[in-house]
Amino acid sequence: MKIKWYGHAAFLITTEKGVRIIVDPYQSGAFGGALSYGKITDEADIVLSSHDHDDHNYTKDIKGKFTYINKQGVFEEKGIKIRSIPTFHDQSKGSERGKNLIFTIDADDIRLAHAGDLGHLLDAAAVKEIGKIDILLIPIGGFYTIDVKEAEKVVEELKPLVTIPMHYKTQRCDFPISTVEEFTKSKKNVKDEGKTEVEFSRATLPQQGEIVVLRHAL
Repeated sequence: MKIKWYGHAAFLITTEKGVRIIVDPYQSGAFGGALSYGKITDEADIVLSSHDHDDHNYTKDIKGKFTYINKQGVFEEKGIKIRSIPTFHDQSKGSERGKNLIFTIDADDIRLAHAGDLGHLLDAAAVKEIGKIDILLIPIGGFYTIDVKEAEKVVEELKPLVTIPMHYKTQRCDFPISTVEEFTKSKKNVKDEGKTEVEFSRATLPQQGEIVVLRHAL
C-alpha cells in the first residue's frame, strides 16, 4: 500500500493491485487563497469525503470514472472494504461545524483509518467501531479540529502502528492552526525523511508505534 500526501487532509492511497483511492480532496485556492496546495488532477477509482466543506470534498479536477462515498455505511468497492463512522466536526455534536466521517479502509491485509476533520475525543462506541487499525491519518492542527493534545489522546486510544499527521499549518496552508513540529516535538520514533509518499506491507509495518511525517506533494 502506497500513501501519498497531497497536502492538508488529502491523500492518494494505492493498493498493491493498483486501486487508487483519493481521500478528502481540497479545492485549490479555497478560502480566499488561504489553502494554496496545487490542484489534484490524478485519476481515481474511489473518492472519499469526510464532510461537505471545500477543503475536503472537491472532485472537479480528479480524473477517471470513480465511485464517490460521502455517507455513513459499509461499502465494498474493487475488493476493498470501506467503513464510514459518524463523528462530529466540533465538540458540540455538530452544532458549530456539522458532521464528520472517519473512514476505515481494509486493503493489502492492512487497516488504515482517515479521521477527516474530527473535532472531539472519541467515545468508547466509536473506538470499538473503528477497531484495531495499523495506520492512522489524523488532524493535529486545532481550531477547526482536535488539537495536538487531543490528537495524542486519540492515538493512545486507537494504538496504530503508524500515525501520519495532517491538517496542519504549512507555507501553503494559512489557517490559524498548529504546525507539525508542535505535534512531533519531544516524541520518540518520529520518521521525517522529506518524502511525499510512504509504502507499507503487512511485513514492513513497524513493531511498535511510530510517527511518519510526509511532505506535501502539491
